[in-house]
Amino acid sequence: MKGSIFIRMIIILAIYFGLTYFGGDIGRKIMYPVRLFVTFLHEFGHALGAVITGGWVEEVQINQDGSGWTRSANGNRPVTIMGGYLGSAIFGNLLFYIGAKVKSLIKPMIFVLVIAMLVTAFYWFNSLFTTGVLVAFSAFLLFIALKTDFGREVLMFLGLASVLYIIQDFNVGPRSDLKAYEEVMVFIPANVWMYIWLGVAILLFVFNLRILFTGTNNESEIA
Repeated sequence: MKGSIFIRMIIILAIYFGLTYFGGDIGRKIMYPVRLFVTFLHEFGHALGAVITGGWVEEVQINQDGSGWTRSANGNRPVTIMGGYLGSAIFGNLLFYIGAKVKSLIKPMIFVLVIAMLVTAFYWFNSLFTTGVLVAFSAFLLFIALKTDFGREVLMFLGLASVLYIIQDFNVGPRSDLKAYEEVMVFIPANVWMYIWLGVAILLFVFNLRILFTGTNNESEIA
């Protein structure tokens, strides 16, 4: 079991870094949907942070350059702001863990992802591009879940790629969030929060790997 997870993880890492650093224009085009997926997780993290703290979401935008924004009202602002970067780190680790370890939750997790995307696409509608991307990704995930046996590999890839992407992008991607967080948490500057958030993201990933590769020696996945 552990060997199987390790081999899959090494293959995913090879694909991710191969396409990112050696794939050229083709690699960038292949990884482009993954980049948009990471942006979705980030913006959905903002939205969820607002909702669970008593606020509401007005609209969510995913831009063609891979950036995005979420407009929300009320809720707890610090939770809503850090929900983007740290929320996407949590979501990525959860996807990777379920894909690697919990076979019985692979399809339900894909369905949850699809529901989250469709809610974002239509209920928090902002642009045709955002809705088109999320509907297309939803259709792809439903096809994987219902017509193939690659749900495990897809969840592991999306989860691991998401975690790696946000760690690599820590000093660029959340820049606007860090500035907003600095305004709320005035005693600590944005550059310090940047490394705090990065540290939390790395610790989450290390903790996830520790759970996956230590403990039981059971050779079968959790059913």
